Amino acid sequence: MVKWEFQIKDPAGLLPEAAGRLVKEAIQCTSRVQIRKGEKSGDAKLIFHVLSLSAKAGETLEILVEGEKEQEEGIRLKEFIEANLWPG
Repeated sequence: MVKWEFQIKDPAGLLPEAAGRLVKEAIQCTSRVQIRKGEKSGDAKLIFHVLSLSAKAGETLEILVEGEKEQEEGIRLKEFIEANLWPG
């Protein structure tokens, strides 16, 4: 299992547009991709699960990738988030 964290940097929090882009990228993975905020977690391939976390600016989310290609898919997801959702 590969896991890592990222912080929501958008002052408005995790908006549907950003959540949708994350879900589209997660769907490309053959591995199981979970997203977690505190005790709440969900399938990162389902928009309703991602949005149900109600992530606000400054909060930390954790991504867990588990499967045969977990290393490469985990790296790809991390790079995608850093480059496309909240760069810098």
